[in-house]
Amino acid sequence: MVAPVAPVPTAAGDRPAPGRGPARRAWLEWLVVVPFLAYVGTFLLYPTALVLAGAFQDARGGFTLDNLVELTRGAYLQAFLRSVELSALTALLGAVLGALLSWAVAAGRPGGALRRVVVAGSGVLAQFGGVPLAFAFLATIGFQGLVTRFLREHLGVDLFAGGAWLFELPGLTLVYTFFQIPLMVIVFLPALDGLRPQWREAVEGLGGSSWTYWRHVGGPVLLPAFLGALLLLFANAFSAYATAAALVSQGSPIVPLQIRGFLTGEVLLGRENLGKALGLGMVVVVAVAMGLYAVVQRRFARWR
Repeated sequence: MVAPVAPVPTAAGDRPAPGRGPARRAWLEWLVVVPFLAYVGTFLLYPTALVLAGAFQDARGGFTLDNLVELTRGAYLQAFLRSVELSALTALLGAVLGALLSWAVAAGRPGGALRRVVVAGSGVLAQFGGVPLAFAFLATIGFQGLVTRFLREHLGVDLFAGGAWLFELPGLTLVYTFFQIPLMVIVFLPALDGLRPQWREAVEGLGGSSWTYWRHVGGPVLLPAFLGALLLLFANAFSAYATAAALVSQGSPIVPLQIRGFLTGEVLLGRENLGKALGLGMVVVVAVAMGLYAVVQRRFARWR
């Protein structure tokens, strides 16, 4: 016969106190997120709401669609077309050149000096924009830049013989591509690292060539990542403002500079809502690009 065992008394401190447990943990988790939500609400949601409301208002605050209709005419339509052209061109150049650089890094040693230098440099240069980047190009290839003066004085080559191209769309294309390439490296290099050596070995074991591998295995795997990076670069260039504002002092060839004119200029006083309509157009374009990026990323996630 087994004697009954008396229950071991439990210390009061071992018992869960009232109010503790999952409910308190959930409350603490939300408390940690509050600063982030406040930041997003203040600097993203609130300005977006102002732009959305102002785009459909006239100077007196009444509802109107004239601001949106105005975007399809004249200089405003041309600004959108130039912005799309600039963003698409720099995204394509950055994607191709960045993909080649990423491939060179991925083909090297995993812990080699080339990878460390390129990855670290890309992390810095991808964020190197605005006034510092514009000043760097002005000091290098501006009218009195170091390279410009050297070529003119020693080789007789004038970089600006055909006009002030640096301060127009060709110059913006060059400057934008400078920070698009390192961003492509950051985004695309993990996709190249995800290619498994066993896949190539399997293709070679079945008698396939290098072209067969890239056509049927490597290419289809990398294509979603490349397209996603291309869309990300397009959105990055389309929404850029500080670099163009610092480089282009006269005229407004792209949409962000058009918006600056409406919000800061005195000539267009009273037409600020048209600038908000331009901002709404930018929001729509970037939202479409990022929506397509999310779709492509879900496709690429299957291979991770």
